[in-house]
Amino acid sequence: MAPPKLNDYERRRLENIRRNDEMMAALKLHFKAASLLFKRPSVVAKSEKKLKTETTPVVIRRSLRNRGIQPDSKGLEPKQHGQNSLPLPRKSLPMSAAYSGEHSDASLVEAMVAAAAAKKEATRAMGEGFDGTKDGKRDNVRVSFELRSMELDPKNTAKVFPERITTVRFIPSSTLRMVVVGSQFGNIGFWNVGADGNLVYSYCPHPARITGILVQPNSLPKIYTSCYDGSVWLMDAEKEIFNLLYCSNRYIYSLHQPKNEANNLYFGDGQGGLTVWDNRMGKCSSKWVLHEDRINTIDFNSENPHIVATSSTDGTVCTWDMRYADADNIAPLKALTYDRAMQSAYFSPSGCKLATTSTDNIIGIYGGVNLEDEATIYDNKGINSGNFRAIWGWDDTYVFGGNKKRGVAVVSAVERKIVMTLRSPHMSTNSQRFDAHPYEVGTLAGATCGGHVYVWTSC
Repeated sequence: MAPPKLNDYERRRLENIRRNDEMMAALKLHFKAASLLFKRPSVVAKSEKKLKTETTPVVIRRSLRNRGIQPDSKGLEPKQHGQNSLPLPRKSLPMSAAYSGEHSDASLVEAMVAAAAAKKEATRAMGEGFDGTKDGKRDNVRVSFELRSMELDPKNTAKVFPERITTVRFIPSSTLRMVVVGSQFGNIGFWNVGADGNLVYSYCPHPARITGILVQPNSLPKIYTSCYDGSVWLMDAEKEIFNLLYCSNRYIYSLHQPKNEANNLYFGDGQGGLTVWDNRMGKCSSKWVLHEDRINTIDFNSENPHIVATSSTDGTVCTWDMRYADADNIAPLKALTYDRAMQSAYFSPSGCKLATTSTDNIIGIYGGVNLEDEATIYDNKGINSGNFRAIWGWDDTYVFGGNKKRGVAVVSAVERKIVMTLRSPHMSTNSQRFDAHPYEVGTLAGATCGGHVYVWTSC
């Protein structure tokens, strides 16, 4: 029988194999590889008389099935998407045991307790929210300030961690300009901007990525943090302790809380799940599966707190009315579909608009009664794709996002385009996570993948 005819690809393949064999033979690689596989245990040289030779028995590992023993699968369950295998954390941890800084954290605790007392006294005197606000939210009027007046002072920059910062938040206080950040390695850092010689106070209560930080507006020393390992902790600076509130075998990707539900926490876990944790009952009160993949952000409308927006890796952004959620099913009010994963979806301060960001360099701005008015801003060269999340400023006018050229892109929701970029020679890398100070108009924090935090202020 005649040999099969080879095509050009097969002839080139055989020629490459022949050439490689000749090269390996010339370098004696086959011989060296065989000598490594069948090499005898090394013997101590006679000149090294001080070293002792230890003999280790060779153990050949064989599976139970090869040895004729039926494997025991009792207690094993198939691992589902979104489950984790990290060890369960302890139920409480003193702040002193979690503290990893070289200097004392006494000044941090004192500053947070003092800010809480000042806010409580001002709230009692004014009869409403501190500094003329309600629950940390400003009135739905256009905030007047000059974008070009925003600058980055060198003293307002800090290297908080050596690793990526995954979330950043301002402490909601008018007497304390403090930033709290979470990192990919489970660290929580506090930076009193421009004070204490730019000291950073670092704690490590978590074993994995920090996915959410919530500071209680009416109780500043209490801070909730969620972790990728499936746990939610409460830091109480007054009692100087971390307490475990919730722990599961499903990863937690996002954390949020509506302003009218101080005792409820909402977090996205597992494969598109949304879970409600009731602090008073100490258990989960509701659970839904809203998306086909993980929920990256959760945001409640400031004016209609029963309306929530979720962004998901499945490429959708949805709004929901939690008043019509039954035990088994909930239908979205609005579903926005994209070709790529959605990193974030945030309501504007008035609650009338929605800003979204995706991994394909698109910022979407939606308005109208049912978010039917759409505007997309695309900048393949300017916007830092993949990891950044654009946020609203202090009114419905501007959205702030990352920029590849070490700047902050400012998007006008009115003109529907990038109107300017905040730049500074003091920035060494790109900002990916942002937060706007709730009491200081023009004060914006940006955090980077290199552990830096930059705080822009308005003159």
